[in-house]
Amino acid sequence: MNLNKLKPLFIVIIAALVSSCGLFGKGGGESSRTTGWEYNAEETGNIPNVSGYEQETGPGLVFVQGGTFTMGRVEQDVMYRNDNYPRRVTVASFYLDETEVSNQDYREFTHWTSRVYPGDNAKVKAITPDSSVWRVKLAYNEPYVNNYFRHPAYSEYPVVGVTWEQAEAYCAWRTDRVNEQVLVEKGILAHDNTQAGQNVYTTTTYLTGLYEGTTGEKPVENPDGTTRKPKWEDGILLPNYRLPTEAEWEYAAYGLIGNVDGELLTDRKIYPWNGSYLREDSKKNKGRMKANFVRGRGDMMGIAGALNDNADISAPVFSYEPNDYNLYCMSGNVNEWVADVYRPMSLNDVEEFNPFRGNVITEYRRDANGLLVRNEYGELIKDTLANMDYRNVRDGDSDSQVIEGDDWNATKNNGTDGMYIQDDRPGAYSSLISDEVRVYKGGSWQDRPYWMVPGTRRYLEQTKAQRDLGFRCAMTRVGSPEGF
Repeated sequence: MNLNKLKPLFIVIIAALVSSCGLFGKGGGESSRTTGWEYNAEETGNIPNVSGYEQETGPGLVFVQGGTFTMGRVEQDVMYRNDNYPRRVTVASFYLDETEVSNQDYREFTHWTSRVYPGDNAKVKAITPDSSVWRVKLAYNEPYVNNYFRHPAYSEYPVVGVTWEQAEAYCAWRTDRVNEQVLVEKGILAHDNTQAGQNVYTTTTYLTGLYEGTTGEKPVENPDGTTRKPKWEDGILLPNYRLPTEAEWEYAAYGLIGNVDGELLTDRKIYPWNGSYLREDSKKNKGRMKANFVRGRGDMMGIAGALNDNADISAPVFSYEPNDYNLYCMSGNVNEWVADVYRPMSLNDVEEFNPFRGNVITEYRRDANGLLVRNEYGELIKDTLANMDYRNVRDGDSDSQVIEGDDWNATKNNGTDGMYIQDDRPGAYSSLISDEVRVYKGGSWQDRPYWMVPGTRRYLEQTKAQRDLGFRCAMTRVGSPEGF
């Protein structure tokens, strides 16, 4: 064989390999693939680039790979509300807490707040669960009033008595503590137990330069060796913890990832497990209940010697078998708040991708000098942008209301109150629906099996709490649905 004749071919192959691998970097290597300029180099102006980013899973979370599913009713609408009409939607990948938020988890929040804002009883009271939800006129529940949230015997039980607003506050606090710990573990910051007043770490105040903190031993360095504070573009900090949307929660609860063969869904589900039965069929636990719920009138846990769900009220958050996403108690135990504003016809109105009702677009407030404004607790103040409160779109806004007369332009925008009448006068009728009413799902220890179907939905004012209502947190997945 004449090797000299093959040399040009070798050169072409090598050139092709170099081109395909990206001599100047592929999608964010050491150099730009479009200009050839070197990234993160002083001589080229320190063009920022982070290649190969992969989101880390935050504490307590599990990854939920997104996809399409049929949201809404899967059995008879026994309540005749017609508020969960079946609708096929797609949910992006996200992260969700493995369990409901426990009493111990939430006590970290109240303890931190008490330590950082000593003497501010109003601040502490505003986030403390309402233990009086256990009080019932014709039942002896006083032990739960005194013990459920505070006693170590219930540390791993789900927190209840929290409003939707308190759940939101916990999510914001958790975001800040997790990101603060990320910076500490990387050596960028050191723990500062002297935080107080406005001098408190929040992710937003740190990124905007309003909080300095105590510098750690390994600060972020520029290519020239100088140090700087991290930026959001560095990919160091995690996205916000938040309440899941109704679609995310329902999608995760079903755990349909365990029932697929290629692109074929082999079996739909009524509950987070396969089949219509409520008892375990495994040899080890045969006959035991799959979740914590009311089996029948007056039967909260079964008979002595054979407690069917082993829980008189709620159960520890790691009870029962998890679903195919490894999520515990997505049916039964306690109901869970989700982010959505309630409307009976939401499933008919919302978008096909990441459906959600409740968007309120805000911006950070600035003073006359253009500086960001903080409240007394060091948190940036937000203002709602004009005409960008979308909670009542297509269901309560001016375009969706019936008017008197023929002149639409002359009609005032009465907002949601114009469709769902609110009347505080004694004896007057008022709608239970408003822009401050939120969805909760999942069923609880005092519910019948119907409410354990993930497609069912109920609602409650965001300022109210119940003894069987808790929550879990979610986090947005950035980048590809599962990684390339």
